[in-house]
Amino acid sequence: MSAIGQLTVSLRNTSGKGAARQLRTQGKVPGVFYGASTDGPIAPFQIAVDVKALRAALDPVRRQNTVISVTIEDGGQAVRTLSALLKDYQLDPVRRDVTHVDLLAIDPQKEVVATVPLEFSGKPAGAINGGVIHTVMRNVDVRCKPGDIPVKLVLDISPLEIGDVLHVSDVQLPQGVVAVTGGRDAVISLQAPEKE
Repeated sequence: MSAIGQLTVSLRNTSGKGAARQLRTQGKVPGVFYGASTDGPIAPFQIAVDVKALRAALDPVRRQNTVISVTIEDGGQAVRTLSALLKDYQLDPVRRDVTHVDLLAIDPQKEVVATVPLEFSGKPAGAINGGVIHTVMRNVDVRCKPGDIPVKLVLDISPLEIGDVLHVSDVQLPQGVVAVTGGRDAVISLQAPEKE
């Protein structure tokens, strides 16, 4: 079993539905690995990923923003080890099983763009007067070094009065982290209650 931040994948030379189905019977799913490392750009290549090992490699708090040390094997022999982020995954619409993964190779010393969840704290002052909270955005895209990706961004909504709106520019970002999402984009608002 993999430890948090550690994952072993294997190169695969087959593609198509039949090959993917065969991988899934082994508890693995097809995937693609691409991006850039300290050595420069990496051309995309196909991999097979053990789903349980992938879940174990992801930090339960950071989830997709976990920096993973990926060991790539070919025929059981370790070929290369690279740092990566889980860029994307696809789920079966009925069973909700992972069916495909994208791993993005990264250079730990260069900035990446990551999606970070927002957490709202406090009770809006205007809610006492019947104001209704309208959440527009639950995540913010940020740019920073992989090791500086925040677990979450906390936004205090207690000063909100009816008609107030908080924007991305109101979110306090840690040092070294810059919002990619537009600063004037609305995050949350407090609206007047609907009249009957």
